[in-house]
Amino acid sequence: MALNNLRLIDFKPELSDAFKALNQWWIESYFVMEKSDFEILDHPQDIIDDGGVILFALLDDNPVGVCALIKSKVEDYDFELAKMGVHPDWHGQGIGQMLGEACLERAKALGAQTVFLESNTKLEAAMLLYTKLGFKKIPSFPTPYDRCDIQMLIRL
Repeated sequence: MALNNLRLIDFKPELSDAFKALNQWWIESYFVMEKSDFEILDHPQDIIDDGGVILFALLDDNPVGVCALIKSKVEDYDFELAKMGVHPDWHGQGIGQMLGEACLERAKALGAQTVFLESNTKLEAAMLLYTKLGFKKIPSFPTPYDRCDIQMLIRL
């Protein structure tokens, strides 16, 4: 199926379950859900209420990808690019890149100068995407995720 009908939209409360499902799939495929995952995935409206953004990729009105831009709680960084997930049937179609680019554009529009992310180097496709988006490895700092073995930053 072609991506002709793909569109990006902002979070709506009725997409809360899709936000969790798209992320829970990839997390549980490689790792285990952690307390911090549940805190974010069970309360997506909190991201919006705190000044963040959640973007969905819809294909024929079905959510096939998601990415969040969360106001950073880490000093010196404006936002965190987080909770990016694409339905496995749509991997390799460029949806993650579209979501990542749109989130970075939104961060710029919100006046951000820096966006960081936390990941794991075993997620090879994600690591390639982050590098393609312009993220660079930075010295590590405390993280709420046991699975995190790399932190990256982009200056906008």
